[in-house]
Amino acid sequence: MVSFTHDGEGTPESHWRRWEQEREAGGNLQVEELFDGRLPARFLLLAAHPDDETLGAGGLLARLSREGVRCDVVVLSDGEASHPGSPTHPPHRLAELRRTEVADALQILAPAAQLTFEGLPDGGLGHDDVAAVLRRELGDGDSLTLVAAPWRHDGHPDHDAAGSAAAEVCGELDVPLLEYPIWLWHWGTAEDSADQLATLSFQWLDAADHGRKGTALAAHLSQTLPLSDAPGDETLLSPGILEHFERNFESFFVTRGSSTFERLHRDRADPWEVAERFYEQRKRALTMAALPRRRFCRTLEIGCSVGALTRELAAVSDNLLALDTSETAVRRTNEALIMDEAATARLATVPRDWPREDGPFDLIVLSETGYFLTADQLDAVVDLIKASLDDDGVLVLCHWRHPIEGWELDGDAVHERVRRLSGLETLVLHTEEDFLLEVLVPAPASSVARREGLL
Repeated sequence: MVSFTHDGEGTPESHWRRWEQEREAGGNLQVEELFDGRLPARFLLLAAHPDDETLGAGGLLARLSREGVRCDVVVLSDGEASHPGSPTHPPHRLAELRRTEVADALQILAPAAQLTFEGLPDGGLGHDDVAAVLRRELGDGDSLTLVAAPWRHDGHPDHDAAGSAAAEVCGELDVPLLEYPIWLWHWGTAEDSADQLATLSFQWLDAADHGRKGTALAAHLSQTLPLSDAPGDETLLSPGILEHFERNFESFFVTRGSSTFERLHRDRADPWEVAERFYEQRKRALTMAALPRRRFCRTLEIGCSVGALTRELAAVSDNLLALDTSETAVRRTNEALIMDEAATARLATVPRDWPREDGPFDLIVLSETGYFLTADQLDAVVDLIKASLDDDGVLVLCHWRHPIEGWELDGDAVHERVRRLSGLETLVLHTEEDFLLEVLVPAPASSVARREGLL
């Protein structure tokens, strides 16, 4: 375990500024990517002591609360041991003060958040006690819950216990976990911690949330100012330490849970019953009939599920690449394609893992996938499609038209957005109560009859 004291000489923030500037691009946290393009339904923020929640994740808490996510803050200890030699504030008085301070801070960061105090001993948090708290909070687990906890290697025994327990329980329940370092910035250096820092992700804060975090931190007066002029009542968080938390970003070690779609495919062999339902069989037949050419050189399918449509696309493609965010779905699709050496499925999340090196494509299929992206993600995918579609390429869209609970877009919105942003023209449009099927091509759109010289 790292040995340090809060009042010892620590690493100056100027050191970390240089590290931030020299840090390679990437590693930026997009919370929505942890939940298949959605925000979580719940954010559970675990603090070892009052003030950890503000220091480590106050900006993220403010953002998620503002965007309507249910936020729960669980403070494990009351921080009563922060000034063990205080002549003016015995532990019980300090505990009361620190409870008030964290409540005041949350009124600034997330007024609707539910605050729970566990009253566990400051300086004596046990792994098993923290794990029991988390199991009570999480129950059997929820794929739409995001947990944040202190980093398991932060060097403070309470932080390490809380982070270790969170990693264990979240791993068991397959719940995404963010671990926030606090004391790392005091005792660590970019050189000595290079391997760990390489896995760190940044959550950038807008000006409003950054301001809320600064104001909330000022509410923790017992930590940021002296309790009195008497020896033993000195400031715990010096200006040099506080400077680490004036950044316009927060830092997290991210442990991803399984995606919603991985859970679906892992729990059911055919989640949407695409093999058996006549509705699905007919929709695939209509999709294939809408293609304006007999064959395609290189096909990209975005979101293949168990590969029912993939097999039919492979039959009219010289080469086919299918993508899915579910490892189980990719495995089943590759099993379905085992007799076709020119077709394969790959684990990928778009737009992040767009297969630039495999293009250009003369057929791209986005079927029952667009509404599982945020509007911004869909816009990025449209830009990538435009860059990857060859001059005579074909884009096929097909989407369910009924409500999609829990997602930002619906089928009609997806088609309207792609049509507007792509610059492509509609060649085929099939509209039913249940789904839209649309084929878009570069302008000018030329019908099959015109291409074959019948007009």
